[in-house]
Amino acid sequence: MDGANMNAQVGLCRPGTIGADVCHLNLHKTFCIPHGGGGPGVGPIGLSEELAPFAPSHPLIECGGEQSAGVFAAAPFGSASILPISWMYIGMMGPHGSRHATEVAILNANYMAEKLKKDYKVLYRGKQGRCAHEFILDIRPLKASTGISETDIAKRLIDYGFHAPTMSWPVSGTLMVEPTESESKVELDRFIDALLSIRQEIREIETGAMDASDNALKNAPHTVASLIDEKWEHNYSRQQAAYPVQSLRGNKMWPTVGRLDDVHGDRNLVCTCEPMEAYLQKN
Repeated sequence: MDGANMNAQVGLCRPGTIGADVCHLNLHKTFCIPHGGGGPGVGPIGLSEELAPFAPSHPLIECGGEQSAGVFAAAPFGSASILPISWMYIGMMGPHGSRHATEVAILNANYMAEKLKKDYKVLYRGKQGRCAHEFILDIRPLKASTGISETDIAKRLIDYGFHAPTMSWPVSGTLMVEPTESESKVELDRFIDALLSIRQEIREIETGAMDASDNALKNAPHTVASLIDEKWEHNYSRQQAAYPVQSLRGNKMWPTVGRLDDVHGDRNLVCTCEPMEAYLQKN
């Protein structure tokens, strides 16, 4: 079981009761550790009784099972700089506060999913039409009809002042939204308004009112430099590019760069380090 899903379980249920054999109890998101910057996904790994004998060992620290498969981490108990934060968070929240955080995380996700379900297809809803602490928006039908992909929506969200949610995971061609318990209703509504506005922009492509290749989504995000350039040869206005919703006029965060080719960057790494000669000691 993915331990990040503890954000919908703390105080309500247990991975062991559900029947998970292994659960990495991620501290990010659920227990107050930031989710960005590549992690950290540090946290305890819970094993079932049958798997406990195979727990990893360590050459210097006594740990692991009788039939250990060897060393898996240099620091078997995690990061000393991270763990105290989660320990203090759990201590201050207490059992009632921790359970309430779980309930609000679930409530926030379901609130957003309900607001968006008429305009976006929501995957993996339960028997009662509910989700847990996250929900998945399926962008594949929109891509099939308009050519607008999850990447285009992610880039366009920058114009609205948002970092995009998880893209193409766990399902390719989707956006996974995880509001958690920490966002206010004002912020949730602002994000909902952004996605509804983007859906309307997609609808204009569907009806032919907007060009399928030259539109605000395909060219997003829009920088100040691009908007003040004397040459504006797009089929939509500068106003639509920069201020698609009225609220942005009072609180606008401008992107510093325009559209980047993500795939090219992933496949063509560029090292910004000094050359090896720069590290040679000089007499």
